[in-house]
Amino acid sequence: MNTLKYNNFIGTFGYNEDEDILHGKIEGINDLVTFEGKSIDEIKDSFTEAVDDYIELCKEVGKDPLKSFKGTFNVRLKPVLHRKAYLYAKEHNMNLNQLVSEAISRTVDA
Repeated sequence: MNTLKYNNFIGTFGYNEDEDILHGKIEGINDLVTFEGKSIDEIKDSFTEAVDDYIELCKEVGKDPLKSFKGTFNVRLKPVLHRKAYLYAKEHNMNLNQLVSEAISRTVDA
């Protein structure tokens, strides 16, 4: 998948060979908002228009346009990596939640 960014929103898009069109959706929201175009310029324009329209609609109905996150999710690892992570965490006086949180923070803040 390819990504687009605009106004703190991310869109993903791909190519539909049968219809010869680029199509995508806005990520990180509670609704399904799609966009499409025949070229990169068109898909970019369609994405920004979809974001602007979605923000306006959310204002009209009084809802937050961004998906809320609880701060919990499941992580699936290979058993060998799970053991290594557990041992690393124990050696460094932390639990797996702290280890995962620190690793994600280092990655996304870099």
